[in-house]
Formats: sequence, structure tokens, C-alpha cells
Amino acid sequence: RRVSGGNISVEGIRKRLREIIVEKSLSFGKFVLASGKESSYYLDCRKATLHPEGLYCISKLFLKKMEDCEEVVDAIGGPMIGADPLVAGVVLQSHVENNPVEGFIVRKELKTHGTMKKIEGNLKEGCNVAIVDDVVTTGGSIITSIEEVESLGCKVVLILSVVDRGEGGKEIFQGKKYNYQPIFTIDEILGDVTTPTGVKR
Repeated sequence: RRVSGGNISVEGIRKRLREIIVEKSLSFGKFVLASGKESSYYLDCRKATLHPEGLYCISKLFLKKMEDCEEVVDAIGGPMIGADPLVAGVVLQSHVENNPVEGFIVRKELKTHGTMKKIEGNLKEGCNVAIVDDVVTTGGSIITSIEEVESLGCKVVLILSVVDRGEGGKEIFQGKKYNYQPIFTIDEILGDVTTPTGVKR
């Protein structure tokens, strides 16, 4: 069932990615999220984004969404540390597919030495940009990244995430007229998953 190369369909890649996320990233219990909210499940998407096949699937799906975007995407980036493996995976895969895009990372704080940058990588003024993160909850970290890249005169033409938790981020992006396209909603991930207590989600 492993996905690698060949003429695998987008839906086939997406189906395999969901299997990886459910197996590697999904836990049930009592968790406090970064937003401060409590949740009965936790989605540690870095278990999938740092998994060889998981990152391959995500990179392929993100590139397809970028190719389908009405405006050309010149660069992809996002907030540390959730975006780090995603950006690297997409940049590498874009080279393999001979349709290269540049990558960048937005620091949480200004670098205090050397070039003293807030944005690392290859972002140039005037670029069309895709902003990416692994999981979107309230959308705060992505909005911060957007503000940074727009301050350089770049245009955000696409926002991507692996999973949208359905807790307000999507509505914020839409309210600001951004094109937001997650691979999955949380309902699609949970689907018919059986919890440790035997209850189907």
C-alpha cells in the first residue's frame, strides 16, 4: 500500500496520507491545545510530516494545489516549526517535477545575530506566495506569517494546511479574502475511527 512515484492518482495519495495520519498522528485523551482550549483528541501532525511517505504524499498534494491555483506561486513558506518539513518537502519535490518553487521560513522572533532576519530562505520582494502549516486551529500563526511576507511587498495567493480543525481559522482566512485549501478537515480525518473506548467517531 506504500505510495512512491508512478502514476498514483491524487485521490490515491490522499487516501494513503489519511491512513498515515490516523496511524501516526492521532491520539485520544484529554489535551490542552496551543489556543488554550481542551480537546478529547490530539493531532500531532509532525508524526506524519516527518514520516518519509507522509511527507512525500503531502508534498505531492500541496504541489497539485499550487499548480491549480489561478495565480502562479513563486515561493512557499510558513511559521516555525510546523511549516519546516512541509516547505522542505515541497521545494524538493518541485525540483524533482521540474517546476521549482523557492522556500522560506518565518521565525517566531527576530534573529538576534548575523543578518537579524525574521524570514529565512529565498523570499524576494513582489513574489506570489503560498503560506503553509501542518494544522490550522485559530489561524493565528499563519496570520502572523502573512503579515511578515506582505510587509515585504509579497502577495499571498494561497494558504495550505494538512488538516483544518474547524475552530475558526478557515473563517478568518475567508473573511480576509484569502484562498485557503486544507488537504483534510478534521471530520474527514476522524471519520469512522474507533476510539480506545470503542466509540466510533
